[in-house]
Amino acid sequence: MTKTIAPRVRVLVLLLLAATGLLLAGAGPASAHAALTGSDPQQGTVVDKAPDQVSLTFSEKVAMSDGSLRVLDPKGKRVDQGKASNISGTTYAVQLHSGLPDGTYTVTYQVVSEDSHPVAGAYTFSIGAPSQTSVSVSGQTAGGGVVGWLYGFGRYVSYAGFAVMIGGAAFVLACWQRGSGVRAVQRTVVSGWLALTAATLLLLLLRGSYTSTGSVGDIFDLNLLGQVLQTKTGAALVSRLLLLAAAALFIAVLFGAYDKREDEEKRDLTFGLAIGGTVVAAGLAASWAMAEHASTGLQTGIAMPVDVIHLLAVAAWLGGLCTLLVALYRADTPIERSAISRFSTLAFGSVLALVATGIYQSWRQLGSWSAFTETRYGQLLLVKIGLVALLVGIAWISRRWTARLGDARALTTAKTEEADAEGTAVREKEHVGAKAAGADSVRATQLARQQAAVDAARRKRQRDADPDRFGLRRSVLAEAGVAVVLLAVTTVLTQTEPGRTEQDAKAATSSSASSSSSSADSSAAVTLDMPFDTGGEDGKGVVRVDLNPARVGANEMHVYVERPNGRAFDVPEVKVSFTLEAKGIGPLPVTPDRITTGHWSAGGVQLPMAGDWKIAVTVRTSDIDQTTVSKNAQIG
Repeated sequence: MTKTIAPRVRVLVLLLLAATGLLLAGAGPASAHAALTGSDPQQGTVVDKAPDQVSLTFSEKVAMSDGSLRVLDPKGKRVDQGKASNISGTTYAVQLHSGLPDGTYTVTYQVVSEDSHPVAGAYTFSIGAPSQTSVSVSGQTAGGGVVGWLYGFGRYVSYAGFAVMIGGAAFVLACWQRGSGVRAVQRTVVSGWLALTAATLLLLLLRGSYTSTGSVGDIFDLNLLGQVLQTKTGAALVSRLLLLAAAALFIAVLFGAYDKREDEEKRDLTFGLAIGGTVVAAGLAASWAMAEHASTGLQTGIAMPVDVIHLLAVAAWLGGLCTLLVALYRADTPIERSAISRFSTLAFGSVLALVATGIYQSWRQLGSWSAFTETRYGQLLLVKIGLVALLVGIAWISRRWTARLGDARALTTAKTEEADAEGTAVREKEHVGAKAAGADSVRATQLARQQAAVDAARRKRQRDADPDRFGLRRSVLAEAGVAVVLLAVTTVLTQTEPGRTEQDAKAATSSSASSSSSSADSSAAVTLDMPFDTGGEDGKGVVRVDLNPARVGANEMHVYVERPNGRAFDVPEVKVSFTLEAKGIGPLPVTPDRITTGHWSAGGVQLPMAGDWKIAVTVRTSDIDQTTVSKNAQIG
């Protein structure tokens, strides 16, 4: 039976790792946690005279370096005067050269948000009148490519290593102290330490390239590494490495001196290890809390301790679960039912802590019920909640197997003792036979080693033959499989813009657009609503075109794509064309830039003549499904 199960276990692990890779790959580079909420000059505007500076306003404070904010002329030449400065709050500005000629200018920015994630983007404005420009504003992303993927993988490995190391050590101290002498358990905890250490070093090396160029060649750039060490994230990673040195000492004592102590001596040492281990574990958890989501936004003084508790609860539950799985499958020494019951209690307490801290974190990061479905962070959080619920359900099944394991314990113990007695008798006979035959001590040692292997194999067969223990192993394996995917979703969640930030940015963008429209002649603005149906699955919606001031010359256009229920519709492409059929002008194509989900914009839309213009919008909802809808509007 065990030989049949082992290949299935390996296949399951490979499938889970593949699913994890897909989740991490789907994280993408658009994990910006600071959003651009305003600019001066604004996107797409035409100003009469050249401004002295360009300023950007973000939803939170950001870190800037040389070249973080650049302004390029139509030929792609920089016209800014150097490093941007913080002029007030979350607004940053860069000075421009004087006497700039008319034309379209491109503003590009690449900064690091306060919670450590890179943010990049670009937009255009014009002086005097729009012109052709050689600068492309598409593809302005940060944290993508090979470096971005490696950074995401490093984050996942660091979380997994932390959980396995901390949870495994807690499992030994609180649940199964005999496990300190089990080689398989020792290897598990040490592997967690090695994974966390290696991942931390990798993140430290990748950090400079991840937040700037994104080039693989810059990973070993010492100048970038020096800059990283001066940042909040760099300090957190270095602190983590120092704490890992203390954790190595803790592990050495746990699996060295602790295992050799008598029961009376172990009590005092257990208390000392528990206190020291808790301090080190909390410090490691704080290295995440001090540099990521919890360190910015609302109530940071409460959020960071809550985040530490949340991480420790995750480690105690998932890391302990991993160690229990190893004990059930790999340990030569059978784990007692009492140890499994103690872990069940520990896991239940961890789940309660996760629920309490998770509710607070959800409120803090979302801010409204609508953010659950309207933001990517909320949607991922729903997936995480579903996985936690599934994990709790499987854990309940494991508790039932544990109870049944206790009912059969007396019979199993009796069989084990009888088998051990038979094995002892056989060994004594063989030892006497070896002496009688004049075998030397080397031969006797070989026989003893072979017999020990036979005894271990027999005990393993007896353990695996227990149907209740076999059922427990399967349910714990299922728990571990769900935990792998849960950890991947959590990693992606930490790289995703919080729902509250995303909605605030949308509101600020809409307010800015409204303010810009009202400053022009709002009575002349045109708004057209056009229902569409691409014919494919989920292909129905409404596209709204706002054109302001709807006059001859330059106009600002906003295109909003919504579902029938009014929610933003994330479509891959939108194109607009203008045709004045009475004069044979057009179609004049316009390809707007994507601002956010369901919102597209284009500035400097030139309409050369007044009249009844046909405005046609092509909406593509998939690789093959698209449609074109149109309406007429009076211009001029």
